[in-house]
Amino acid sequence: MEATPGRMERAIVIGASVSGLLAARALANHFERVIVVERDVLPPPGQPRKGVPQGRHAHVLLSRGVDLLEAFFPGLTQELVSQGAIAGDLSETVRWFSMGAYTRNFPSGLKSMQASRPLLEGTLYRRLCALPNVTVLQNHDVTGLLTRPSVRDGELRVNGVTAVDRAKPGPMEMELEADLVVDAGGRGSRSLAWLESLGYPRPEEEHIKMNLSYTSRVFRRLPEHANGQSPVVILPSFNNRRGGTMLAVEGGRWVVTLAGYLGDAAPADLDGFIEFARSLDAPDCYDILKTAEPLSEASQYKYAASQRRRFEKLTRFPEGLLVCGDAMCSFNPIYGQGMTTAACEAELLDSCLRQGLTGLAPRFFRRASRLLDSPWDIAAGSDLAYPEVEGRRAPAMRMVGLYLDRLLKASRQDTVLNLAFQRVTNLIDPPASLFRPHIVWRVLFMQRSA
Repeated sequence: MEATPGRMERAIVIGASVSGLLAARALANHFERVIVVERDVLPPPGQPRKGVPQGRHAHVLLSRGVDLLEAFFPGLTQELVSQGAIAGDLSETVRWFSMGAYTRNFPSGLKSMQASRPLLEGTLYRRLCALPNVTVLQNHDVTGLLTRPSVRDGELRVNGVTAVDRAKPGPMEMELEADLVVDAGGRGSRSLAWLESLGYPRPEEEHIKMNLSYTSRVFRRLPEHANGQSPVVILPSFNNRRGGTMLAVEGGRWVVTLAGYLGDAAPADLDGFIEFARSLDAPDCYDILKTAEPLSEASQYKYAASQRRRFEKLTRFPEGLLVCGDAMCSFNPIYGQGMTTAACEAELLDSCLRQGLTGLAPRFFRRASRLLDSPWDIAAGSDLAYPEVEGRRAPAMRMVGLYLDRLLKASRQDTVLNLAFQRVTNLIDPPASLFRPHIVWRVLFMQRSA
């Protein structure tokens, strides 16, 4: 991704999350200096970061995400592989069980990358810091926004942040000026409170409450496990609200994440964890775990609801500020969309900045909303299929759900349908592509011939 002419002076990113790191990489194409302000002390390579509560759990980088990260950091794929990550074809080796049957394996041409979250995040951080115009301030907490009147429309303009060095005693604040501030501070972002204190309205919010819990452990991986296939995915079903994922990562390890909807959770103790795996709809996880060597204690995480903030609907928003990542939209993590969506947003930011800073916020939020529609609809449609899950259900959702249910059943053996579905879930094609005439015909034909 090439730099644009007329580079601006300084940008600040709040948070060194994956979203923050990728936003900083996009900003580095356009600004003379980019500063990432992170409240954590970043850990040694390969160790989870304190501020990432789900950092010990299985994370999936979708095919679109692999391509975008490689575009931002050329050679990243090979660098990860050299550290033990596993690259391959998304549909050729995965052992996927859903709706009572296994999905047929076939070469799809879609890329997969299996690595632990700490390895991926640490490698992105190292590559980002190698850029001469990027600086990371660790152990610093952003405490507020700097503002001044905008000469263009009488609104305020954000022109930096206030921050404190957490290693120093006392509340001594420093002022960091910038042409643009990007908040990648996650679901706990304080931008909404800061904006309210400046007289700006809160964006509308949507929530889908599924009360998901997941528990993860690391086990030693042997060549004979799962007949050499990886990852192993066993999806929840209408009769069993439990699912599991086994992800092969560097160091000859499995990261095993077991999930339950509506407050159901895998126990933290080893025997209870393995017994929970036995209760899944397919035996693959249990067959491995009952004899596998455990390498870690359990990590548990609760996720009450998916959340989307509709910044694109605001009629007033200060210049010089953007919000991205989980601060704008966070998805049910069981679908593995978060990191890839963050990469898509960074690509969008890079594109929007080519038109300059004037009108950047409405331009970015409007296009980000269209970008987020696809992963949000995928996650929302799947979660709201369970009647106990709380959230807004569109009138046509039931009919669409019935069609997608038939498509998924047919796609287990029909590789054309499977690839079409995988391209949507990997954020390559829009959900509307599943309603193209030749796809609908195959779904109906498979139903009649079943």
